[in-house]
Amino acid sequence: MAGYILAHDLGTSGNKAALYSIDGSLKGAVVASYPTYYPFNGAVEHNPDDWWRAVCDSTKQLLAQTKVAPADIAAVSFSGIMMGCLVVDDEGVPLRNMLIWADTRSSEQEKFMLSQVDLEKGYRITGHRPSASYAAAKLLWIKDNEPEIYKKAYKMIHAKDYLVFKFTGNIVTDFSDASGTNLLDLEKKDWSDELIKAWDIRADLLPEIHASADIVGKITKEAAKETGLLEGTPVAAGGGDGSCAAVGAGVVDVGNTYNVIGSSSWISMCSKKPVIDEKMRTFTWIHLDKELYTPCGTMQAAGYSYSWYRDVLCENAIREAKEKGVGVYKLLDSHLKESKPGAGGLLYLPYLLGERSPHWNHRARGAFIGMGISTTRADFTRAVLEGVGFNLKIILDALQQENSVEKLIMIGGGAKGMDWLQILSDIFGKPLEVPRYLEEATSMGAAVSGGIAVGAYKDYTVARQYNIIEKELTPNQDNAQIYAKAYEDFKFAYEQLVPVYDKLAERGI
Repeated sequence: MAGYILAHDLGTSGNKAALYSIDGSLKGAVVASYPTYYPFNGAVEHNPDDWWRAVCDSTKQLLAQTKVAPADIAAVSFSGIMMGCLVVDDEGVPLRNMLIWADTRSSEQEKFMLSQVDLEKGYRITGHRPSASYAAAKLLWIKDNEPEIYKKAYKMIHAKDYLVFKFTGNIVTDFSDASGTNLLDLEKKDWSDELIKAWDIRADLLPEIHASADIVGKITKEAAKETGLLEGTPVAAGGGDGSCAAVGAGVVDVGNTYNVIGSSSWISMCSKKPVIDEKMRTFTWIHLDKELYTPCGTMQAAGYSYSWYRDVLCENAIREAKEKGVGVYKLLDSHLKESKPGAGGLLYLPYLLGERSPHWNHRARGAFIGMGISTTRADFTRAVLEGVGFNLKIILDALQQENSVEKLIMIGGGAKGMDWLQILSDIFGKPLEVPRYLEEATSMGAAVSGGIAVGAYKDYTVARQYNIIEKELTPNQDNAQIYAKAYEDFKFAYEQLVPVYDKLAERGI
């Protein structure tokens, strides 16, 4: 068998082409960026032509960089941004730009959906709250505002599905991406006739669903010419980026849990069944292994809180870091020892972008509470990192209703900061494990799907062998006791501020 799997990870700002050997080692990776378009307030789009250009360019660069022959690539697989809406005609040609996950223009369609299907009922069927964030509402916006495009549409697909089409000529999706539409019955693992009828959506627009490790076609002559790959190379369906990240992190057995620390942050676990939270704080995807689920909770401003704090309140630290020739985050982290756990009573509420999990409150705003004359810069730094941790702990507690969590695997760029990870370990009261690959986990998950598709791997458990754990942190019990009390104050502070958020919203803030 050929010795490599090519994985394309289609993100919000660019495509990462990564080449993994069959033994799981990363041979090389190349990123090709593309623009995001904002045609009006609330509208966030990608041009699919930009994706294809990025895929072709990054593939050619990767082959040249690694000197791997196209004949040595056993399969191509994909990961891609979820919850988008791309409508194509019967020849696979996009009829407009894709409305990506961040697009919230369909607020009126969300109201319509909730008028036809109760919030809790929709949540129980799909594992997600009916929302403008998902594909169904975006498709209804096209129906209401661009009826000619809706009429011409042949299928609605996701980002990585378009790449599958460009490589193979076949239009399909997979279970993980289908679970981000608000239209999939999670337990039946099929499109929900009840929701399709209630929302008056054309059932014929929904594509055939495959397992992520299914071979859904082979590279065509035209695609081979454009990418430099070999005609006839098998193509796997791949999956949505969230589910791919779970596999790449090694979360492949029931109870395994991981936490991504990036600009946003999420905690997700592997489960035999969806987690239906009575407060609807969390949501559930289908795992790349279609017999499993990945219940999840996502907060909006995790690493983003730290970057906002750096840019807005740390001008002196930025200057000092530049003078010393060190990274500003490294400098800020070094100041943490000047502030004790609990940040001198200072609390930070990380709601700079409103919030998804656990509150689902777009009116929420960020806040510092508890400043006194003795509050220091180091207290502010620590409070920001602790505030993100407290919010994540609410998500973790919600997920543990169904499956207990013994430890968490940490991935994402933020997982490089050991000081922040220790704070999180102390707040969670759980050991944290740090694997070899932190920012490549998503592409690795896609690669494992490709390997299973061509018989190189038996199942998804192989991911544990390839992204091995290199570090482990354990909670400091003295700090954990301090944080347990501060955690209760954090939750109370949010509840008390909800009326304030509502008042600010009335003034358009």
